[in-house]
Amino acid sequence: MDAEALQIRRAAETPVQAAQGDLDACAADLSSAFSDYVMFTWFMRADGKRDAARTKLFKVLLRDMVFGAGRIDRPATGGAAAVWMPSDKLGPNPLWKELRAVPTIIGASGLARFGRLVAMREALDNNHPMDQPHVYLFLLGVHQRLQGLGIGSRLLAAGLAKVDAQGLPCFLETSSEASMALYRRHGFEVTGEYFVRPDSPPTWTMWREPQA
Repeated sequence: MDAEALQIRRAAETPVQAAQGDLDACAADLSSAFSDYVMFTWFMRADGKRDAARTKLFKVLLRDMVFGAGRIDRPATGGAAAVWMPSDKLGPNPLWKELRAVPTIIGASGLARFGRLVAMREALDNNHPMDQPHVYLFLLGVHQRLQGLGIGSRLLAAGLAKVDAQGLPCFLETSSEASMALYRRHGFEVTGEYFVRPDSPPTWTMWREPQA
């Protein structure tokens, strides 16, 4: 492990909250982290514009859905990001935000896969438990060049300590078996499995009760 990676791993243990000026860097880190994520491969456009479209999608998500409503934790040195949302902030976006995001959403999927993206969003909403207050781990990602070094695990542990301090459970979904194993090591349990469409990858829902 080189000195830069070691510094980022240490910084992930005591992350800082991203400010608005950090959104582009957070989007770039998340875009790299999810570049080969199986669900993104399924709904994202398949041409040479995919990488740029994915980064732009993350920028819009962070700007319009997360910033001001949730919390983005990252090492002060960058390289990774965790996005936490309180469940009472998960309601529908204002119409103007929805309309503003349409070009980016179509750009991300392309017309041929737009229906897949819409179906995924509906499935996420339909399978999200809203019967009790909780914190939603919306996104957790580490830049590809830094994966496998324990940075994500440290960032996750730091965020969960804050959730536990609130006495709240935590919810997430994943389509990655490797990620599911990581979350289990941090106290999450699988609560369900579903398919957005018959040809989609599986999605597992996971829940974690607050821990002392």
